[in-house]
Amino acid sequence: MKKKHFVALAVMATTMVGCFGGKEAHNTTGIELANLDTTVAVGTDFYRYACGGWMKNNPLTDEYSRYGTFDMLIENNRKQLLELIEDMAAKENPAGSLGQKIGDLYNLAMDSVARNEQGIAPVKVQLDKIAGLKDKSELVPMMVELLNCGVGTYFSSYVYADSKNSDMNIFQIAQSGINLGEKEYYLDNDDVTVNIRENYKKYIAKLFVLAGCSEAEAQQKMADVMEIETAIAKESFSAVQQRDPEANYHKMSFDQFVKTFPGIDWNTYLKGLGVAQFAELNVCQIEPIKAVENLLNTLPVSKHISYMQYNLLDAAASTLSDDFVAARFDFYGKVLSGRQVNSPRWKRAVSAVENTLGEAVGQMYVEKYFPAAAKERMQKLVKNLQVALGERIQAQDWMSDSTKVKALEKLNAFHVKVGYPDKWKDYSKLEIKKDSYWANMCRASKWGLDDMYARLGKPVDKDEWLMTPQTINAYYNPTTNEICFPAGILQYPFFDMNADDAFNYGAIGVVIGHEMTHGFDDQGRQFDKNGNLTYWWAPEDAARFEARTKVMEDFFGNIEVLPGLKCNGKLTLGENLADHGGLQVSYLAYQKAVAENPLKEEDGFTPEQRFFLAYANVWAGNIREEDIRARTKSDPHALGEWRVNGALPHIQAWYDAFHITEKDPLYVAPEKRVNIW
Repeated sequence: MKKKHFVALAVMATTMVGCFGGKEAHNTTGIELANLDTTVAVGTDFYRYACGGWMKNNPLTDEYSRYGTFDMLIENNRKQLLELIEDMAAKENPAGSLGQKIGDLYNLAMDSVARNEQGIAPVKVQLDKIAGLKDKSELVPMMVELLNCGVGTYFSSYVYADSKNSDMNIFQIAQSGINLGEKEYYLDNDDVTVNIRENYKKYIAKLFVLAGCSEAEAQQKMADVMEIETAIAKESFSAVQQRDPEANYHKMSFDQFVKTFPGIDWNTYLKGLGVAQFAELNVCQIEPIKAVENLLNTLPVSKHISYMQYNLLDAAASTLSDDFVAARFDFYGKVLSGRQVNSPRWKRAVSAVENTLGEAVGQMYVEKYFPAAAKERMQKLVKNLQVALGERIQAQDWMSDSTKVKALEKLNAFHVKVGYPDKWKDYSKLEIKKDSYWANMCRASKWGLDDMYARLGKPVDKDEWLMTPQTINAYYNPTTNEICFPAGILQYPFFDMNADDAFNYGAIGVVIGHEMTHGFDDQGRQFDKNGNLTYWWAPEDAARFEARTKVMEDFFGNIEVLPGLKCNGKLTLGENLADHGGLQVSYLAYQKAVAENPLKEEDGFTPEQRFFLAYANVWAGNIREEDIRARTKSDPHALGEWRVNGALPHIQAWYDAFHITEKDPLYVAPEKRVNIW
């Protein structure tokens, strides 16, 4: 299902799977000289200078649309996770044990012979049931039945923290129902978008043909699907609009909710989910839900049949026979991202186990690969970064004393999570059987939904993790005011137990500072120390903050990522601000850490230069044009190249370290630089 259950701000677009104990530094500097391309001038293209060697030595393969340091770590970790999972899959495990669930699910995902023999059979009963709908009163019950199998349709619902009463979970309704994710894919008419849309139509029709429809039937059903998805897209919030917490908060009583959307049978919807009626809820976006209400009550049932059948086929395709898998990859893999071949079956099987039993795998992973010493050093780094950010807050002349007091209170209230959760998820009620891959995905979805809806009206569990420990990523969550650093990211080139402070502060230190700064970026600053969406800034401070962040927005908005295509400065603002703050804060923390025992020049680089080289190497990677376009449309993170060449020209310490002058192309005059932290 395409929905968001929380507002977590991550260091990168979420990339799953990771491990500790990757490549270690050859020496204490942590800098791999082979990563550099010294034929490029530092002040002309620092990204190429720092990462050009890595890019040359790690070319894109047909499997990837983007391959960077994150992906390199994922590859290494997948092999280790595969070993753990295959060990379970090769055994006769006790029924109901985690080993049985992990092993059987992996074997089902790997068994292409059985899936090809089954063909469309795993979804045939559901397809036929949808086809049998006669009256619009049957639409909501069918919608819920699909949702219980993990098939999203017209909108999404979930239970999570009330943004203005963050200690309590509340029922929430949000826009969904457009399988291309972003509304622009349905509405923009440039050549690239039109081509994507035309290929999407072919994909929809292809699924219906594979399911047994004639070509004429498939074309009609495709037209029905596009009519509904386009109508929802027209009223949906853009990615930029979804970044505004206040604009996505409409709390109302249940009675008011029913009066606002009288054309949808909400009692049947909630009953189907097993949710008892509640007093109040939040509707994230009003307009797209009104559009759905109109569609449900005006379009012929036949069009809704097409739409729901397609959503079922699209959701199930990757679990069905090879022809369905190939059709799905041809669109989402090739057309949207530029990949040429699908990942090997074992990688997809490992991902399936990850997505279904993530913490069960994570528990095994932590026991084998994550040493206590790494957690201890990381906790010390986090504390040092907190102190440094506090000093940066105190030093700002644009922030009044009253706002500083509240900002420091929020900083000191951060809930810090490192490595892995103290309490693991309980999968005892999740049943994995040896029937079909799709049937198990349905059971897993129902288990997840039941687990989530059971939290309705209960206090938020602020110790729950929103990423598995093997994830190579980190996040800040505003409603719990937490920063989380899973074990997966605590490895080279982010973190190295053998490397010196110049390296670790330049890499993982900036990641830590990045997540802390999210608490004070254009979104995070709207939440107080308790995680409540409330206005705690002095008005004049907020105005000054917005004026300074506009400099960042405009700077990135003028970066041309491809001929005729510019970065979305509004969409990437929060992540760019976090990079900026992370660099400023971590550099100060680094200076304090080595004040009594300064590091020396090594490998021809000063420790200050090594700090920025370590930062740049985190973002080393190659990427296809198709993926650049897709990410520019939907990703709140700037491209790796610009997280270096766009971020560092606003950091005075970088100029000092590499002697950058106004003669260098990357030079930005001081009065035009972002000046916040």
